[in-house]
Amino acid sequence: MPMKNVAHLRSRMRGVSIVEALVALVIISVGMLGIAGLYLSSLQASRSANLRLQAVNLATNIADHIRANKRGLPNYKATSAQKGTQHDCTTVTCSSKDLAENDIFLWKQAISALLPANANGTLTYTDVPVVDPKRPPPDICEIQITWREAGADVDSTYKTTVEL
Repeated sequence: MPMKNVAHLRSRMRGVSIVEALVALVIISVGMLGIAGLYLSSLQASRSANLRLQAVNLATNIADHIRANKRGLPNYKATSAQKGTQHDCTTVTCSSKDLAENDIFLWKQAISALLPANANGTLTYTDVPVVDPKRPPPDICEIQITWREAGADVDSTYKTTVEL
């Protein structure tokens, strides 16, 4: 092979290796962007799961307080706008009504502390028809906690029905 052709082939090979390196760089860059996107999605899913866990714990907490204060059952109704009333039940003996109002107050405070700023909770009761006159129907409470996550267009809701 003449020397002229060998030199020409070598110069062409140098150009090809630079193009290959640039293509590899583009492929790696796209892959890294994909990994970054997956990481952000996993962070968002983790935050969402944590908020849902907080809502479950808050609903369980208020249900336990209601069960512990059966006499105050009629006072455990709360709309999203109601904040409850604070009572000092640690140093003063409270009535069942005062205890219920304080439980709602503390529950609403916990919702504000653990969930996003726009979160709220409601407590409602369902009347169960009497089927057996010898056995009274159970009290059924519906606990609902609603919040909106950062960047979301719709509210997230955790709703549970508890038989007391």
